[in-house]
This record gives sequence, structure tokens and C-alpha cells, in this order.
Amino acid sequence: MSLKNKLNRLKPHLSASHKDSLSKEIFSPAGTQASEAVIEPRLENVGHDIPQWEEWDKAGVKAFHFDGQYCLVREVVYPLDYKHGRYRFSDFLEAVSLWEKSGIEHPLSSKGHSAEELFFFDTETTGLGGGTGNTIFLLGQASVVKDKLVLKQHILPHPGAEVPLYQSFLESINYRTLVTYNGKSFDWPQVKTRHTLVREHVPKLPEFGHFDLYHAARRLWKHKLDRMKLSVVETEVLEVEREDDIPGFLAPMIYFDYVETGRPDGMLGLLKHNEIDILSLVTLYTHLTFQLCGMDGEQTRQEALEVGKWFSAVGNHSEASRAYTGLIEGNDKEAAIAKLRLGYSFKKGKQWDDALEYFSAAAESHALEVSIEASIEAAKILEHKFKDYQKAHRFSSQACQKFESDKLRAVSGTLLKTDMLARLKRLQRKLNIGQD
Repeated sequence: MSLKNKLNRLKPHLSASHKDSLSKEIFSPAGTQASEAVIEPRLENVGHDIPQWEEWDKAGVKAFHFDGQYCLVREVVYPLDYKHGRYRFSDFLEAVSLWEKSGIEHPLSSKGHSAEELFFFDTETTGLGGGTGNTIFLLGQASVVKDKLVLKQHILPHPGAEVPLYQSFLESINYRTLVTYNGKSFDWPQVKTRHTLVREHVPKLPEFGHFDLYHAARRLWKHKLDRMKLSVVETEVLEVEREDDIPGFLAPMIYFDYVETGRPDGMLGLLKHNEIDILSLVTLYTHLTFQLCGMDGEQTRQEALEVGKWFSAVGNHSEASRAYTGLIEGNDKEAAIAKLRLGYSFKKGKQWDDALEYFSAAAESHALEVSIEASIEAAKILEHKFKDYQKAHRFSSQACQKFESDKLRAVSGTLLKTDMLARLKRLQRKLNIGQD
């Protein structure tokens, strides 16, 4: 690290020793005058000695001054009727209301939250690794404020200005839940790491709930998307079209060039990239809510099946059954899997007649792995619950005949042919005993 950079890193600590010399007349909440040492943040249009300030000012960027340093802040306001991809931002309000009214239990449910309490968040960093060697140079956020969506971006003008950066970011946060894309694994842990370096000079990090939409998108669309990058989800699912976008992997180079030259051209393009990322989080949360709550009229059968599987995974079996029941009419693979999963649901509830009915129906599927698995489950119930060894033998025989390899990847896991043969032999012995 160069001497200049080392000095920049030390600036927050050096400036702290001079706090006692800064005095300003202030007013107490009761209106009485008091005089004490304070450092008052200031957000203003005056750039002073900021390089290329005219360009920043033209882009609507303001300077945030704190503790003898500054960072840059950009704010953009959108009306709620603004459409980003498939939805208007007003649809996000409907999504929040839908969770409240429906009473559906799910990890993405915002029940108990107002729309204003969800905080859409994304960062840009100098690298993809963790630890203190990776610097966040852009903190982007958006939330609903009354009748508009307000997006703010906090920009690090050089590596030594993290105190004003985190002061500007944290001083007005009063939200309950973060909404990110892979933020649980990357963005927020990185914020925590960087915050430790300046925690003596800025407010504490608040405790947040967290909706990470990366994992949600992966659950619903891994069947059709080879990559789960937000830009791919935007194009293939949300119908968001970017124009002249800067690829995210160029972000570190653009920032380093800005620090070296002071020219904001590349950074302004990167701000737009980050802005679209954050707006897409609003649209994505809206779309996921409509998918989960059965309000998307264009939902595919595969998506509906993934919704049912997700509800099953989180233990909401009533909603899972609702999703599966909507798919059982038909002869496609989705219908077969829905019948199989309904069979498992009734089996778990020890409703053996209903379980056998759905397993038997799924066993007739043309989807090999579904048919084999359903035949095995039907045979288990017939053998152990109804003692109907003849029918159990028939289902087991059908399964073995279709079992072409030593093992098969089925819906609920791996099936072994050796297990199928052992069950078939056991049933043959039972049938022979019954004939003596």
C-alpha cells in the first residue's frame, strides 16, 4: 500500500483527536441554547475542492460533509406508477398488502411490515472476496416514502473517506427488513466487516430482518436458467431491458480509474447500473409474491410446481397441497409429480386410502422416474397397511421392469434396484406362504 493510501486510511483516526476543538452553537429539543463540541453532517450542493464537481453537480450528486471529510450522495425519486419490467412500483404496495390479507405463511412474507419498512439494498465493491481487503465504494438503497420510491446512493470518493460514507448511510436508517440479491452471503457481511474499521466514529449497524431474493429466484427458476445472476433473471423473467449497461465485473476498474483521475464519467455509468439493480429488486419481490400467492395469471405449470415444492420445504403443507391440486389435471410431467407429492402429503397424514389413490395415479405416468417411485410407494402401502400382497407384487414388478440401471435419481432421492428386487422377492415369499 502506498504512503498516500496509508495516510488516507489513517485520516478517520487522526481527525477524531481534533473533535474537542470543534465547537458549534446548537439548540436542545426543548429549544434552549447549549454549546458543546459536535460534528454536524451537512448535505449540500457546494463541491468546494471536489475534483470535476461541475460534472457531479450536473448529475444531481451532492456532497455530504462530516468530520472534515466528505462523500458523495445521489438521490433519484420515482413515482409509484413508474413501470420497471413487468410491474409498476405501486404493484409492490399490493404485494405487501397481499401478504397481510392472505395470512399465507412463508419466509418471504412481509406480514407485519408496512411497505415503507422494506429496504432494498445493493453494493458495489473493489472485489468479490471477503475480508478487510475488499472495499465497498457504493452503497445503494431504495424504499417507499409516502407516494414515491426514493433511491439513494452513497459514493466513496477515495478509500480514506469511509467515515462520512457510513455516516451518511446510517444516520437516517429506520427500516426493519433488508431486501437483497445474495446479500446474506456477500453484501451485508461485507458492510459489517468495513463498519468495524470506523465503528468508533459512526452509528451502530441496526439489526435487520433479511429477504435474500437470490435463493428465492433459484428455487423458482433453476429449472430454466443456467445462471442465476440478477441480470439474467431480469431478462428472462422480469422483462427488464437494460440499455448501454456497464457490466458489473468492470466496477472495480472503473472505480480505481476514478480515484486516480477524478473523472466521474465511468462512475456515473456505474451508478446507473446499480440503480437498475435496486429497482429490479422491487420488481422481483413483487413478482415472487404474486407467484407464491397464486396471483400471477401467466404462471407456468413448472413454476406452480416449484411453488408447491417450496411450500413443502418450509412446512406449509396446506399451501403446498393447494399448489399441487391445481396441477393434477393433465398428462404432463408436472401433473404426475403433483400427484406423487400429494400422495406423500396424505401418507404423512396417515390417510392411506387417499395416498394410495394418488400414488396409483402417478404410477401411470410416462415420466419414468415418477412412475417407478409412485409404484414403489403404492406397493409399500398395499403390503404394510392393507396386506394386499397380490397388488403390492404387481406394482413392485412394474417398477422393477422399468428400472433399467442399478440406481435412479427420483423425485424424492436416489432409488436402488437392489432394494426393488429385495421387496419383490419378499412379496413372492408372502404370496407363496398364502397359497400353502
